[in-house]
Amino acid sequence: MDSRPITPAAYWRLVRGNANFRRLWFAQIVSEIGDWFYSLAIYSLLFELTGRAEAVGLAVVLQVLPQTFIAPASGAVNDRASRKAVMIGADLARAAIVLGMLMVRTREMAWLVYPLLLVETLGAAFFEPARNSVIPNIAPRQDVIVANTLSSTTWSFNLAVGATAGGAVAALVGRDAVFLLNALSFLWSAVLIARMRFEEPHLAGAPALRFRDLADFTPFVDGLRYIRGDPRLMATVFVKAGIGVMGSNNVILPILGQKEFAVGAGALDPRRAGMLGMSLLMGSRGLGALLGPLLSARWAGHSRPRLRRGILAGYLFAAAGYFSLGLVPAMWMGCAAIVFAHMGGSTNWVFSTTLLQLETDDRYRGRVFATDLSIVMLAIALSGYLAGALMDWGVSARLAAIWTGAAMLFPAGAWLLALRLWKRPAAGTEPPPHSRT
Repeated sequence: MDSRPITPAAYWRLVRGNANFRRLWFAQIVSEIGDWFYSLAIYSLLFELTGRAEAVGLAVVLQVLPQTFIAPASGAVNDRASRKAVMIGADLARAAIVLGMLMVRTREMAWLVYPLLLVETLGAAFFEPARNSVIPNIAPRQDVIVANTLSSTTWSFNLAVGATAGGAVAALVGRDAVFLLNALSFLWSAVLIARMRFEEPHLAGAPALRFRDLADFTPFVDGLRYIRGDPRLMATVFVKAGIGVMGSNNVILPILGQKEFAVGAGALDPRRAGMLGMSLLMGSRGLGALLGPLLSARWAGHSRPRLRRGILAGYLFAAAGYFSLGLVPAMWMGCAAIVFAHMGGSTNWVFSTTLLQLETDDRYRGRVFATDLSIVMLAIALSGYLAGALMDWGVSARLAAIWTGAAMLFPAGAWLLALRLWKRPAAGTEPPPHSRT
């Protein structure tokens, strides 16, 4: 693969000329903006009703951890059923589930948030591996990095818009409107995906999926053997686990927004001022995640060696950003530190996803991405819950941010060692996928 930079024209060409990707991309836009509206409303609701950071941490756990345990079933379904049908089914189920949040009105009803989050997360656990797996089926090989960069920057834009506007919408018109908007976004996404037309080669010769297969771990174990058989692939699968260390931000940023960086505290009541502060911090996370892949993909182009080296730089950016967040005195400095950190995190997400898509056989892609997702979600759940528990024990949000930055040096070191698995190819060449070392 060449190292020519990816220009803005490449993104426009992909969206304009590829109807399947365009529909998948529009589906992503509407559903993810709704998701960020929704997550911010959930965190604010729990902190308001319980007053405990650990309650927010537990919500983060339930939004991510179930994706680890459902991975065997998700991987088997996505490699033996239509991935398009899986995405539509997951969207419809989540539309119904999020409406249940309308029933949470009092402190006594706060418990209902948790089972609803759990079930909704299971839908995401089936949807995301399906979405990642179909991109190589709907985009030419040379456009895979373009598609992933656009998808990631769109996620980041949605975060920036959804988190910033979501706080304003929730503060001005209430959380019920946010829950309704999120349900409608899932329905719209399902309609867009239903209009996609593409081949699914993994279905050729695959045995029919039976209900009992959901409890059969054999296909998933076979997928793990496939991953383990290539040390390079296995190292790449664990890249997002390092990003998951930053899962603590799901607790750190809301608490910083509520307690230290409240916006307009003199003109608004403390709850609304804290929600707006939270929105700006979360929006900065989205801005960083937007800028990271746009700039780094331009440098990396289609070069796999550069994608791998970029992952190391991404870890170091994330470490520096969160370490700085714990020290800065002003809101604008905190926002700048968050932007810097998540430029690195989002770069690693895009680069590792692209490497996995290019180097994984289509028959195994669903299981590989289910494993990839399960590992990062486990890391996010552990770091998020630990951050919430530590803050309830008296650790400040600032100190938790510093510890997060320091912890990011561990995956950076591990990836530096993993880079030895790739021998430097001759100029203009690239080692074949799944070459053994």
